[in-house]
Amino acid sequence: MVCKVHNVKCMKSKPVYIPHEWHDPGDLFIGGMASHIHYISPKPLFNRKPHQSSINIPFVVTKFYQHILAFVFAIDEINKNPKVLPNATLGFHIYDSYSNSRMTYRTTLDVLFKSHHFAPNYKCGIQENVVGIIGGMSSDTSFRMADILGLYKIPQISYGSFELRLNDKIKHPSVYHMVPNEGLQYQGIVQLLLHFTWKWVGLVVVDDEGGENFLQTMESMFLKNGICSASTERVIKNMKFSPELSDIVYDVKSILPSFLRNKAKVIIIYGENPTIAWLGCMITGAMMSQAVFPHYKNLLSTAKVWITTAQIDFTWHAVQKVIDSDIQMFHGAISFEIHSKELQGFREFLQIVNPLWEDGDGFIKDFWEQAFSCSLSNSSVSTFLVNPCTGEEVLESLPAPFFEMNTIGHSYSIYNAVYTLAYALHITCSARTTQARTGARSKLFHQNVEGWQLHSFLRLISFNNTAGDEITLNEHGELASGFDITNLVTFPNKSYIRVKVGSLGPQAPSGKELVIDGGRIKWNRDLAQCLFPSPETCIHCPEDQHSNKDHSHCIPNISNFLAFDDTLAIVSTSSALLLSLVTAMVLGIFIKHRDTAIVKANNRSLTYILLTSLLLCSLCSLLFIGMPNEATCLLRQTSFGTIFSVALSSILAKTISVILAFMATKPGSRMRNWMGQRLAYSIVLSCTVVQAGICILWLATSPPFPDLDMHSMTEQIILLCNEGSATMFYCVLGYMGFLATVSFNVAFLARKLPDSFNEAKFITFSMLVFCSVWLSFVPTYLSTRGKYMVAAEIFSILASTSGLLACIFSPKCYIILAKPELNNREHLIRRKN
Repeated sequence: MVCKVHNVKCMKSKPVYIPHEWHDPGDLFIGGMASHIHYISPKPLFNRKPHQSSINIPFVVTKFYQHILAFVFAIDEINKNPKVLPNATLGFHIYDSYSNSRMTYRTTLDVLFKSHHFAPNYKCGIQENVVGIIGGMSSDTSFRMADILGLYKIPQISYGSFELRLNDKIKHPSVYHMVPNEGLQYQGIVQLLLHFTWKWVGLVVVDDEGGENFLQTMESMFLKNGICSASTERVIKNMKFSPELSDIVYDVKSILPSFLRNKAKVIIIYGENPTIAWLGCMITGAMMSQAVFPHYKNLLSTAKVWITTAQIDFTWHAVQKVIDSDIQMFHGAISFEIHSKELQGFREFLQIVNPLWEDGDGFIKDFWEQAFSCSLSNSSVSTFLVNPCTGEEVLESLPAPFFEMNTIGHSYSIYNAVYTLAYALHITCSARTTQARTGARSKLFHQNVEGWQLHSFLRLISFNNTAGDEITLNEHGELASGFDITNLVTFPNKSYIRVKVGSLGPQAPSGKELVIDGGRIKWNRDLAQCLFPSPETCIHCPEDQHSNKDHSHCIPNISNFLAFDDTLAIVSTSSALLLSLVTAMVLGIFIKHRDTAIVKANNRSLTYILLTSLLLCSLCSLLFIGMPNEATCLLRQTSFGTIFSVALSSILAKTISVILAFMATKPGSRMRNWMGQRLAYSIVLSCTVVQAGICILWLATSPPFPDLDMHSMTEQIILLCNEGSATMFYCVLGYMGFLATVSFNVAFLARKLPDSFNEAKFITFSMLVFCSVWLSFVPTYLSTRGKYMVAAEIFSILASTSGLLACIFSPKCYIILAKPELNNREHLIRRKN
């Protein structure tokens, strides 16, 4: 083609190359977005060197090539029918999304603006007039396309997506769905389970927004109908496959799906087509694991009744061909499918397909090579294949998981979508051409039709397709139709047929939308005898009960608290009594030797107060043992906090007394006025009153009380003291921490003062122990539940009490009992000097 613009000649230039597209000229264009090809990166393995298999390879979902052919078949029919568009021909431009967001944006823009006849800086010829685009199959592809097409108000008809976000006609007024409302499918699943009295099921869902919505909706419907979910397995959307057997076995060993381990015989699968590919690899890997690891045989249960939603088709790809996956693992599956009928002439159309049949088909080569495992010249994957294609291959020879000759649901939706756009164009152009006087002007009208002008007609579209089905869109832009229920019957040659066994109609009375013929269903061979032994009953156990291992009845939960006969309680009680006995003995020693120099040297009265408080601290730990009641709950934390505050304030008073005693020895010091028992008692009293005030405020506003925790531990009820106010509890602990920190700092500063018997350095060590114990207590307390939480607090009380007693009093007891000759005034004065 040569065109002249201002006397400048421009030649047809080569467009930017995209490996997979199909372009066919026409007066009006319909775009298409397939999900036929995936670039799958093998799972990275770090225990071996990278090799050629690490390169991204285009993997063709060969079964989906029928989607593209259904599109072309519909265009061909329309162009041959003078009653639809009598004065124009439909052209098309089909791309692939590659199941990749970035490529979806790229190819959508190419459909709209890429010209196959252009020269740089010049417009040569007429721009392709795209009046609508059909796609995509997945929710993600549909949503990415809508981002672009919504800006230009070009109609988009999705043929497989139930994307919830696209149902908002305010945000996405240009999107239509050639699929029914998904809520009808949810009702059908519940009615199917109730029909066969299946009350114990597992769920496999894709891990995205749609999967979460499915779970929330189904769990609510299950609860209303007495159905229980045994397990939920989430499948990531962007998964990686490895064709090596050892890697498949390794994956199953490391991430064995829960639904293969539980006893639920019915598994509902919600997702998109990669989900079924992942499932096939996992089950194949599980079977391999049983052969490689015999102990897996009693753990894995691969015989299930699979229930799949309409977004899923039973497709096999090249990876599954390599690992020799067998479709018989899904024998007996029950599928919800988009309603479809056989299209007259479509099978004959498929029979003429071959690698040389159309020059514009950019999909056929990769499809043919991967479908028949042979090599064609000038193909992107030829280097990986050995046997050349003979030219005698026919589509009918392929097993159904790789290609079907019967019309599949998504192909039927694409066929109807093409006709929907064509009839909308027919109405639009008919209204325009009634004003035209000549056929040439009529042709011009066709060329000037814009996509946005079709919306008013698409919302009201209604016609009968060539198969006799009425095609109508509801007020939400969804197909006003229902679903087919099919049963998968597999054969030893790795093929299958889909047998229609029921339907799901939106016009039926509520609760009776499902019609199914159970007698026509071929069940899984390993389950046929045991799937319906008797009607199942499934009830939710009360909060204080849980189901037994066989899920046949409810049994009471076990009470969890630190009982007196518990091993932890016996050890704790023995430790508390032993510590209190040792503390009482130390107190007795100090009382007996109260007139000796070492007892009198560091404020005898404060020593008695400290030892008494330590004795009570060890005994207050006993309040935490036994079944919680109102009295023990009120006393546990408040008595513990108050008594420990007395001990800490006594230590602080003793340390301050050491500092004042040293300062008072200096000539002219006024500190002598502060010396005496009054200051020490004031420190102890004031510090204790603050903690007592916090405890009183706690008890007055939000006191602790006995409580039950039925959710933190399965199969157990935790009997505990609810703290009432966690803030007040941590205020008590925080104030103790404040006293300990002040005591540590004062003792650290006074540790080297030359007093007659300076115990400040021993107090420093005791405060280090105390702070270490309680700093480690807080995270331990927060991370444990039940009796172990109580045991953690008892241990902290006893450990910190032991630390104070040992660090402060063991040196003194050693001198009193083992070295009495050092316990005299002359020796202490000599040490001081």
